[in-house]
Amino acid sequence: WNLSCRSLVQCFDLGEDSLPLSVKFLHNPDAAEGYVSCALSGIVYRFYKCEANNWAVEEVIRIPAKEVTGWIMPKMPAFTTDLIISVDDRYLYLCNWWHGDIRQYELSKTCKPRLVGQVFVGGSILRGGPVTVCRDEELKCQPEPLVIKCKRVYGAPSKLQLSLDGKRLYVTNSLYSTWDKQFYPSMVREGSVMLQIDVDTEKGGLTVNKNFLVDFGKEPNGPCLAHDIHFASGDSTS
Repeated sequence: WNLSCRSLVQCFDLGEDSLPLSVKFLHNPDAAEGYVSCALSGIVYRFYKCEANNWAVEEVIRIPAKEVTGWIMPKMPAFTTDLIISVDDRYLYLCNWWHGDIRQYELSKTCKPRLVGQVFVGGSILRGGPVTVCRDEELKCQPEPLVIKCKRVYGAPSKLQLSLDGKRLYVTNSLYSTWDKQFYPSMVREGSVMLQIDVDTEKGGLTVNKNFLVDFGKEPNGPCLAHDIHFASGDSTS
């Protein structure tokens, strides 16, 4: 959009099954590029400004679907609900609300993000649940349920926020109450949580901090469903 004259300059059709949901530019003001994550297809596109002063898009990440039984469809696509970029533009983070993982990509080549960290904090494919994974292009076995401070964590990663130093990644696990009730009823009954993921900012890597848990099931008049996160003193998106 040209905001000075309020006119549409250019648009891209990313496909009927894409559902573009989260858009982020790089923080560097001289870098005319960014990323958009598409929830239902598991695809992340890079958009960038060309020399001719127009814009282009290219697919840079594709999270494969998993073949499953015991779910609403025979294939469970990635459902990427949030995307954030570290303030130094070194790393991109994605959360996958159906599969249950948070992913860290290194951005030294913005056209080729490289997966360097992954951690599961819930989701629909956990071991011992109603869903059985029959074919998975990425995992050899289904992830274990997450327990922190004697509390079983239900739900799945929905919204992310990163500290300014890039070392503390926070996540909540409620997306939208109507969808929460359909896919994660146990989380709705017990309330959502906020977790802290420790980030290796040198080599890449994610680790769940087992000493941190904000339990919104214990809020007054709860249980409550927490969604968005912001630091009072500034974060990667404020």
